[in-house]
Parts: sequence; C-alpha cells; structure tokens
Amino acid sequence: MRKIHVFDTTLRDGEQSPGVHLTMEEKVMIARQLEKLGVDRIEAGFPASSLGEVANVQAISKAVRNTSIAVLARAHKKDIEAARDALKGAATPCLHIVLATSPIHRKYKLNMTKEQVIERAEMAIQYGKNYFSDIEFSLEDASRTELDFMYKVVDRAIQAGAKVINLPDTVGYASPETFGDMFRKLRENVPRADQVLLSTHCHNDLGMATANTMAAIYAGVDQVEGTINGIGERAGNTAIEEVALALETRKDVYNAQTDMVFNEIYNTSRMVSHYTGMTVQPNKAIVGENAFAHESGIHQDGMLKESSTYEIIRPSTVGVSSSTIVLGKHSGRHALKKKIEYLGYHLTEAELAQAFEDFKKMIDQKKYVIDDDIHKLINQKFINHATCYELSDLVISYPDGRSQVTIELTDEKQKQLRTVIQGNGVIDALYNGIEQLIGMPFQLQDYTIRSKSIGKDAVGEVIVKVKKDDQSYSGRGMDTDIIKASAKAYLIAINQFFQKDHQVNKDNSLIFTN
Repeated sequence: MRKIHVFDTTLRDGEQSPGVHLTMEEKVMIARQLEKLGVDRIEAGFPASSLGEVANVQAISKAVRNTSIAVLARAHKKDIEAARDALKGAATPCLHIVLATSPIHRKYKLNMTKEQVIERAEMAIQYGKNYFSDIEFSLEDASRTELDFMYKVVDRAIQAGAKVINLPDTVGYASPETFGDMFRKLRENVPRADQVLLSTHCHNDLGMATANTMAAIYAGVDQVEGTINGIGERAGNTAIEEVALALETRKDVYNAQTDMVFNEIYNTSRMVSHYTGMTVQPNKAIVGENAFAHESGIHQDGMLKESSTYEIIRPSTVGVSSSTIVLGKHSGRHALKKKIEYLGYHLTEAELAQAFEDFKKMIDQKKYVIDDDIHKLINQKFINHATCYELSDLVISYPDGRSQVTIELTDEKQKQLRTVIQGNGVIDALYNGIEQLIGMPFQLQDYTIRSKSIGKDAVGEVIVKVKKDDQSYSGRGMDTDIIKASAKAYLIAINQFFQKDHQVNKDNSLIFTN
C-alpha cells in the first residue's frame, strides 16, 4: 500500500476559524493528542504573527517529540527568522513557505509579475535552507494558477531546495476532475516532480474539500493537509478523519493508507470541539453524533439483523463504543422490541403489539421519548407489581451557602416519600437524598451532561451509570432543567435494579437512545 502522509493544520489554519482562540496549554494538549492520533506532521502556528505565537510553537515543540513540527512563513526573511526562533527546540522541524501564484493574487495582493514571484520563491527557499533541512513550498491559490506558470514555479522551487511541493485549493474553487488532472499534468510537465513529496491542501467553500483531496490522491499525491472536524477559515478545510477512513474503506480504489490510529479519532474530534468551542454538526461524517445513529424503521431492522447492511464503518473503528438506535416516529416494531429487551423486559407478541400501539401514540404527543417513558409504559401496562420510583417534586435552595434539596418521590403504591437534605453541591445532595428515600446506597460510576438542542431553552440530557452488587445500570434523563434531568436519569438507573427479576440478557452491541 502506498503511504499517504498526513499534515495536520488544526493548530494553524483551524485556529484561524472566526471566533477561535486557543491558549498555550490547549494547543499543547491538542498537539499531544494529534501525536497520539498518528499524524505525520503538525503545523503548530504562524510565528511571525506575534511573540505569543513563537512561545506557543516552542511549547509544542518541547512537548511533542515523535511527530514533525512545521510552521507557516510568508516568503519574507523576517517570517523565516521568526520560524527559526520558534522551532529551535523541535525534534524534526519543517519550514512551510507560502507564496501566492494565481493571476488574481499576483495583481491585487502581491502587485508582482510572474518573474518576480519566481524570484521571491527562490530567495525564500534558499534563505530558509540556512536554518532548515526540510522545507515545504506552497503555491497559494494553485487551483486558479495558469498551468504553464505553475510548472515553472514548481520546477524552480525544487531546484532551490524544497522537499515538499503543496498545491492548495485555497478558496475551494476546484472540482475533483480538474483538480486530479492538475496533478497528473504537473507530473508530466515537471521532470523533477518525482524528486519531491507532492501535497495538497483543500478548502471546503463548495463542499468538495474531501472529494478534491481524494481526487488528488488518486492522481498520485502522497501528502494531504487538513484539520480535525474540517475546521478552518470560511467553510473550513478537508477533514483528515474523512480522508483516512475513505482510504481505509476503499482500499480497492486508492491502494493507499495513512498511519493514523483510527480509534483515537473520536477522542481527538471531541477534544478539538471542546477547546475551540466549535460544535460538530450532528450529521458530520465519521465523528458526528448521528454518524452511527439510525431512526428509520427499515434501517433499524437491517441494523438489528446485520450492521453491515447500513454501516460501512464499525463505530469501534473510530473510537465510538457502539451504534445508536434512535426511537422516533420512523421506528418500527423490531426496534421497539430490542429497546424493551435492552431495558430488561420480555413481552409476549400480544403484549409487544399493544406496547407498539401505545408507543406510536406517545411519539405523536411528545417531541422526545426517553427511557423513562418506556419504563412507565411497560410497568403500567404489563408489570404493575415492579418497584418503580418517580420524581414528584424537587426544590433547590442554598441556606447558609450550602446546597439543599427537597425531594419528593412516588413509589409503585402511589405512596409519597419526602426528604430534605444538604450536600457538597446540588448533585451530591440530590443523589444522597434519593438513596435515603429508597433506603439503599448505590455507587455512581459515570455522570455525563450534554445539550440535545440549542438556545436558552435547550433540552439538557444527563446520562448516569450506577453500580450495585457488581452489576451496572444506566439511565438517561432529559429536561430543560438539568437538575431534574439528573434526578430522572438516576431514578431510571435505580429502577432497573429493582426490576432485575424481569431482566433478560442484553445485547450491548447497540446503544438505544432518543
């Protein structure tokens, strides 16, 4: 298999996304994770922009020793000197020089002739050779550059000492057909092209960054540049996770692969999203919340029989624990049956038919159907004797500066249980109060909060896992009040323990959610 080198520019081009600012500590943490992910080169920043950026690159160079560190520089001596200072401590430094070559950039941005552009490129590369053995040269806006001129620039850059030649689609203008053809023609018309590593850097203005990158690989490019989650200026860059998985999935087409550690992809995506504040869109390929989620009844039926019917990538490949079956208005009886079994119940076919009718009525009335709703449906209709606690009232107060919770539960006999308790924080008091009312302690193993919608009235989702008698139980709760959602989730998990007499073996290859 041909090796495709991965040049990650999350910390440079990615940070140029509007509204994104990363601290030194955050950059170092992301860089370490990128090293763990197995990228070949990390573009750590643009040192000429500020002394703070020089310090950031120095910190990254000190922390990351097994991955090459690159920095961006314009074709100016001062930029190259700033890069030299920033990369003094790097184990494997690389200078990345960029100079625009397209007619529109030459005329309006550079005010330079073709010959002046070539001379500037040669000067910058030769000056950079005084400090760096590894130099990449990028022809900014290559996809809008005249081919004959491009050949001349590339040839002179190689003669000057560049080891990597990068042809970017800077404004997302290219199409896969023309972009791949550009690289093929370059190889045909620049004899020295086989002496360097050819690279590409695509933007997503027309939504074709990944497609253009794959076309370039098909045409013989050996290095791809992009970012985690596809973040970057304007519409962003090629998402490197998409390229890596496309190569892995379609080896029959590309006969190429990266060295990326796939099961670190999801963790890396979430880290970048967290520190940049850029939420990953739910339908984002590979790492989106819905990438392995299924609501359609037809799809769910296929997934429950054989996952490869509707998934070409296993969730575990990219570090996601499992696929998700979403119960919604498009879900069928098969999915509901599996959900009911997942929650620990077994119904006869007649009971399942009745439960499915009730479920469809519930879906028409509610925007969300959560585990608690399914528990209630089953218990009220088919297992009335099962122990079940329901939240009746919840009041939060702070006497003497301490968190105090007044909780009222209703048990299966409609008896009201009430307590007032203080704790080290609201959640601590809440969960201790619930355990006090039911007369039994549980061990909290995991507690996760996330938003299910946007805006001030967003619905919050809480997922908890508790342990009792060496057995784990999980629950999900949703509410616009995150404390109520926390109480609901905890009660669902606890109710599973009390209903264990009705449990069957669970299939944990799928996670059911709402």
